Amino acid sequence: MTLGEHLGELRRRLIICLCAIAVGAVVTYAFYTGIIDVLQRPYCQALTHTARAGECKFYLTQPLQGFSLRLNVSAYGGLLIALPVTVFQLWRFVTPGLKANEKRYALPFTLATFILFAIGAYVAYLTFPHAMRFLIDVSGPNKSFVEILSPNSYVQLILLLMVAFGVTFEFPVVLVSLELAGVLTPAKLSKFRRWAIIGMVLFAAVVTPSSDPFSMLALALPLLLFYEASIVIGKLLGK
Repeated sequence: MTLGEHLGELRRRLIICLCAIAVGAVVTYAFYTGIIDVLQRPYCQALTHTARAGECKFYLTQPLQGFSLRLNVSAYGGLLIALPVTVFQLWRFVTPGLKANEKRYALPFTLATFILFAIGAYVAYLTFPHAMRFLIDVSGPNKSFVEILSPNSYVQLILLLMVAFGVTFEFPVVLVSLELAGVLTPAKLSKFRRWAIIGMVLFAAVVTPSSDPFSMLALALPLLLFYEASIVIGKLLGK
């Protein structure tokens, strides 16, 4: 293929991805009420130990705030729903340049990318009530402060946390890819294990949007497990 043909192929793949994102955004927009209820649940769980149990409501301070929130949630939902299509189109674009023995990894890597992202987002969702409880408690006695949360800031925080966990859970896919490409070896990963542990803990502390210890540990521990699993997978692939 010529350079122009490659660019044309890339444009076609991008158009398919954009169409998938648009469809996902429309679906999310239609089920917005149920999605907000699900996203609000961690906040309600965080208030169960306080005097404000059952009062987990958000407050709109601007006329257009509710509509902008719905658009933001729809955009995030569209990206999430379209993730399998996006990853598949990326692999379809790259696959013609791969050798026959390399193409067989396309489907497993595509499935692993989507599954790990979904698991990471779910772990973030399960962790978020503890993060909210920590943030509420650290602000001071409940009698001194009353949280009046904006739905935009809350939803943005929980969605950013879910995206951060989802992207970070792609760590083993990256490591195994580098091992298959010959950039890394299981021996190198084992040799730099101590420095890797320090780096992963620091990364978890920096990338966690809520900056609470629960979310940091929930992100750092899977990274450590993924690192060890990548060494084992690399050895198996080497054989």
